[in-house]
Amino acid sequence: MDSLADLFTAPLKVINLGLYTFAESIRMQGVPVQHVNWKPPADGNTRIVHLLDSLNEPSVTRRIEDANREAVDRIINAQPVLVDVRRAGDVIPGMHRELILHAGPPVSWDNMCGPVRGAVTGALIYEGLAENMEEAEKRARSGSITFEPCHHHQTVGPMAGVVSASMYVYVVKNESHGNEAYCTLNEGLGKVLRFGANDSDVIERLRWMEHVLGPALNLAIQTAVRHDGGINIKDLTARALMMGDECHNRNVAATSLFIKALIPFLLKSDLGKNVIQEVISFLAANDHSFLNLSMAACKASTDPILGLKNSSIVSTMTRNGTELGIRVAALGDAWYTAPAGMPRGLYFAGFGEHDSCRDLGDSTVSEVAGIGGFAMAAAPAIVTFVGGSANEAIAYTREMYEICFAEHSNYLIPALDFRGTPVGMDIRLINERAIFPFINTGIAHKDPGIGQIGAGILRAPRECFEKALEDFCDLFR
Repeated sequence: MDSLADLFTAPLKVINLGLYTFAESIRMQGVPVQHVNWKPPADGNTRIVHLLDSLNEPSVTRRIEDANREAVDRIINAQPVLVDVRRAGDVIPGMHRELILHAGPPVSWDNMCGPVRGAVTGALIYEGLAENMEEAEKRARSGSITFEPCHHHQTVGPMAGVVSASMYVYVVKNESHGNEAYCTLNEGLGKVLRFGANDSDVIERLRWMEHVLGPALNLAIQTAVRHDGGINIKDLTARALMMGDECHNRNVAATSLFIKALIPFLLKSDLGKNVIQEVISFLAANDHSFLNLSMAACKASTDPILGLKNSSIVSTMTRNGTELGIRVAALGDAWYTAPAGMPRGLYFAGFGEHDSCRDLGDSTVSEVAGIGGFAMAAAPAIVTFVGGSANEAIAYTREMYEICFAEHSNYLIPALDFRGTPVGMDIRLINERAIFPFINTGIAHKDPGIGQIGAGILRAPRECFEKALEDFCDLFR
């Protein structure tokens, strides 16, 4: 351009940053415009920007990047295998009869939401530690029962997440690192203990699971271990993602694949025909039978990064209906919490948002491992369960790539040309881009004793990620 006058006579070529309405106004004048979807780092929060800047010194960045590569390698290369089904009291470290495990970060009885209280009282009756609800509540309030997070005991539990000593659990071993993880067997949907229901039907089902389902699965998996070394859950998950599941709120294909893998070992065991039929019928009637098994596999896959020096990858994300809590690899056992969000979604007939409990459960271990809400693009049919549209499901997954350090080499999404799922939530990217992890979830009634009332979606709250970033930056000062 030869002179300033040329600026006003030459054809305009406009690049618009930020507000899309500015681009539209220019376009309406017949001027070509390229819109760039830009926003300031950390939504303009100068405190967070300064914290992020403090990590940009080359030697610091190099140490973090090296640690994060190691973290995602550990998650991606994990080999979770189902090797046993046993009573919780026999295998979960530190488990005893007066200990009740729950989902989420630590919470006292006084601060527990309705569904967790309902599940706790139901578990106390199931264990014979109380005869009725009134006595169970009194016992829970007395201090004679210890409450601790599942995550403190290599365990995860969906929704209320309550685990007591007599319950049978899946034992999943990560063959790559040698660690084990545990999760209860899935009761089904609706009026079940994990959603806070606790009447006589719920207790009777739990006892059937203890006396029939658990022992039968134990024999089948022992047979599987002798013949094949167990059942490879990573393989089932990878195949299910190719068949329309995301293995958190949609497990239709995964449950079918698990039953298919299990049947030969049930038939090779000493179980009677009637018991085998009963077990298969129970598993097949519940599309979410695989969920608990998947959760244990995800826990076994992600635990090896806890305590990994210099890594900014999220190692734990979970909710207890009161708070959502995260842990970060380099920050070890420290919890960073914020009030749990309220899901928006689809409700069963007769229920609405006013009936809903806040977000609840350990099942967000799925997202930490790179499936679940992060793999929504693999499961467009899930929107019929949690709400939204198929296009939105794909958009959610695309957005999660922006806050993850890597892509999974085994968990692939057909709708994205077989791109790997986003894996390795990085608190630096989450805070810089102000994009917070996407979660799909079941919805429990806010009051104890009622159970599931729907399913929905929401975002993790920003506050816990900001708190974690502050402490992470302190490691490098």
